Amino acid sequence: MKKRWALIVVSLIAVFLVFYQFTFIPKYLAFDEVEFTKLALSLDGKPYSPYSQLATGHSTMYFYILLTSIKTFGINVFALRFPAAVFGILSIILFYLIIKEFKHFELLIKKYNILPFLLTLILLTSRWFINFSRFSFEPTFLLFLELTSIYFLLRAMIPKAVSSFNLIISGIFAGLAFNSYTPGRIFFLLPLGFLVFKLVNSLTRKLNNKIVEYLLYFLISFIIIIIPLTSYFLTHQDSRIDQLFFWRNHEMTIQQKVSGTLQNISSLSFMFFYKGDMNGRHNYPGKPALNPILAGLFLIGLFISLKNYRKDFNIFFIAYFLISVAPSIPIYPWENPSMLRTFTMIPSLVYFIGIAVVNLSKKIKPRFYFLIFLVIFLSSFYELRTYFKYQSKVFESSFEIKHPLEKAIKMKNVYEKVNQ
Repeated sequence: MKKRWALIVVSLIAVFLVFYQFTFIPKYLAFDEVEFTKLALSLDGKPYSPYSQLATGHSTMYFYILLTSIKTFGINVFALRFPAAVFGILSIILFYLIIKEFKHFELLIKKYNILPFLLTLILLTSRWFINFSRFSFEPTFLLFLELTSIYFLLRAMIPKAVSSFNLIISGIFAGLAFNSYTPGRIFFLLPLGFLVFKLVNSLTRKLNNKIVEYLLYFLISFIIIIIPLTSYFLTHQDSRIDQLFFWRNHEMTIQQKVSGTLQNISSLSFMFFYKGDMNGRHNYPGKPALNPILAGLFLIGLFISLKNYRKDFNIFFIAYFLISVAPSIPIYPWENPSMLRTFTMIPSLVYFIGIAVVNLSKKIKPRFYFLIFLVIFLSSFYELRTYFKYQSKVFESSFEIKHPLEKAIKMKNVYEKVNQ
């Protein structure tokens, strides 16, 4: 219990924050939530299908889970949002376990290993994270899959002996991420690239002949998992990508595509510090994704990580950061910045914040560590206050469907006014 107190405490906090007034914030439904319910119900009693053209087109893995929740709890808001909440809480647990693997994050009060707890608290209390854990969109599911793959990858590679079992599990969850929300399609490049980098740079020449074997553990399990969806795309188009990716728009000139790409890079960069997502379901409209405290620590940590990219796991999280933002760059500029499609960027941001905290702690005496704790707790309080006091009011207009879910899914026009 002494060794696991931090994990137990942060898990309990996660359960409380995610489920606090769970069916009232947001009180109403988003149009997409109604469509997601219809998609999930359309899968009931039919042969397995890896993709559905409903709700603008989605791979179905998450929606089978959604269907299970609906069949268990009924057609209601709780059932609709329960899976996202559970995967949000599981993501918190996995993030803590991942951070615990990093010895360079054990510099503050080693006896109690307080820094992994504080970094996990930063992730948990981020309104960016809390927001998407409380309604029915897919990003927390994708984050859970990615963090699980990362955790088993680290378990495989940190010990002196490479673990084939952990590599297989990592490959399986990378494949599941591919089958999940669209931005997860390129996640496998992160563990695959890390395996190549780690094996080539760490193994002795006597073991170099096993590099292919270790890669195969990951790749074969990954390929087996993605076969159903990739087989579907051999004969069908991904309608969602066709709708959003302007790089595939043959009517646009090269100059227009370059201009749009640069505009996306700019808006996504300023999303952290100046102007955030304008969608009231994703964010308090226009508010930066990071508060001033976290933004400052993020910049410091990112600079240190880039400077020392070969040290510790800096290069890993730099790559994770880039892979998380990459799918948003070829999307039409008016869709950006999007805190939904870049959701899996949050663990990288918190990692960089952790790097900043570690380096700042080296420059102050231990008796002043309480100042670091105070700053983090103030940041967490500020984030939660913004979400529950101010962003929750925006939901009244952003979640536009006022009807009960069981009624909304049967209506031709869900925007009809509720009978008074």
